[in-house]
Amino acid sequence: MSRTNPSSEEPTTDALPETLDTFRPRACGPAMDQTIPVSTIAHLIQLAIAPVFLLAGIAGILNVLASRLARIVDRGRSLERDFLSFDEATRERASEELLIIIRRMRIVNWAITACTASALFVCLVVAILFVADLARIPFARPIAVLFILAMGLLIVGLTFFLAEIRLAARFVSIRHDLLPLPGRDGPARS
Repeated sequence: MSRTNPSSEEPTTDALPETLDTFRPRACGPAMDQTIPVSTIAHLIQLAIAPVFLLAGIAGILNVLASRLARIVDRGRSLERDFLSFDEATRERASEELLIIIRRMRIVNWAITACTASALFVCLVVAILFVADLARIPFARPIAVLFILAMGLLIVGLTFFLAEIRLAARFVSIRHDLLPLPGRDGPARS
């Protein structure tokens, strides 16, 4: 059984086989060259460098988010441990702060999830870049879609990060009666 190759008029014999013992997989084109030039590999590595730098940036963001989450959890555990020893006014402030801590933990968890998913999509982009180019499979659209999804998830993660920072800054509990005021507590420091 033969068909005509659209790029030339000569017949090819790579149509579906009649029996399994003549089957030859075509996932990599009619005949995949087993000797790939070094220049092709070098070009693929160049294409993958930008996403790898992006992965390094996302890893840094994840490190910051994980550190913030650890500090939030530590503060919550500290308040829970000392809660019964507080007087009534301090206990009320601690209850409010615990509610804020719960909200902050949820927001940071969502940020970590979005940034991790973004990193996963960037990894898929790098993997598909290599496979698609080496196997000569046209994956331009899926690569673009995955990269757009990765950027969208990174934007979502950074937005959650900003929301958590704003929430933390809004509910910082510094008692003003403990702050030194010029004139009240002696000479002002410079």
